[in-house]
Amino acid sequence: MTATPEIVDRDTWLRERAALLTREKAHTREGDAIAAARRRLPMVEVDASVELVGATGATPLHEIFEGRDQLLVCKHMWGRGKGFEDQCRGCSATVWNFQDATYLEARGVTFAIWCQGPYEEFAPYREFMGFQTPWYSVDGIDSPGISDGWITAYLRVGDRIFQTYETDQRGCEAMMPALQLLDMTVYGRQEKWEDSPEGWPQDPTQSWFRRDGRPIPQWTRPGVTPVGTAPSR
Repeated sequence: MTATPEIVDRDTWLRERAALLTREKAHTREGDAIAAARRRLPMVEVDASVELVGATGATPLHEIFEGRDQLLVCKHMWGRGKGFEDQCRGCSATVWNFQDATYLEARGVTFAIWCQGPYEEFAPYREFMGFQTPWYSVDGIDSPGISDGWITAYLRVGDRIFQTYETDQRGCEAMMPALQLLDMTVYGRQEKWEDSPEGWPQDPTQSWFRRDGRPIPQWTRPGVTPVGTAPSR
């Protein structure tokens, strides 16, 4: 039988919840303070002459802003020559969790995906997944502030472009609200690194990333089949 939390009466539960709420509010305020410090970071200029390959071919960095002053990009790894089912499970989950940039655009921020593979190779994958966000290839690009970072923010000032922020590793969780929702559940993410009570269920294979031979987001696509029973799509 799976372990469960202790059963208590309503008054006891309310007291415990109130104690945790105090910590949660402190966490929120600290997050606000960190965001305030992030807004005060200096910025560094990047090479505005860089061109990335998009749906219309070579695209100058300025054009990727789509007329807005700010640009936010997420990096997507790419396995050259691999089928759709063998592409990065983490990147698949990250991008799938954020597909509508309407609110960002309303606030003057363009959102795009910068993929590490050749455009002609990953374009069919983008179409297969139904992504509407523009994708650009950074394949072969070796330019500070552009070829590094996993979530990166830019500011356009006239003809000059500046990098204002970047994050990697677990910083990419900003793209994955599903993880924050799991953190609110009693069993959490069920990952080994989590501090959970003895007996709590664990998922050592992290099957929420990948199941039955595919990254899980691919199973949402019409007509997708188990690996080995259909073309590598």
